[in-house]
Amino acid sequence: MESVEVSILGQRYIIRGQSSKAHIRRLAEFLDARIRAVYRQAPGATPLKASILAALILSDELLSLKKDQESAKKRMENIESGAESLLKMID
Repeated sequence: MESVEVSILGQRYIIRGQSSKAHIRRLAEFLDARIRAVYRQAPGATPLKASILAALILSDELLSLKKDQESAKKRMENIESGAESLLKMID
């Protein structure tokens, strides 16, 4: 298991995980940037509030992407079904 020290909002954390050190660092940098973006929009927010707002924003993005992925999967299934129907007509 990889272990790496990262910084989020100036605080140091030791993160252990199955991912590579580089991947863990990228995740921490991404999260740090998102929390800092919340701070820019709400400078009076506490670190906890900024972190929760960033988590909500990221959760919204994730759920939207999952919905889009499911929609794309259904469209692909419809296309495949249509292609199968056309192939049967040709045979």
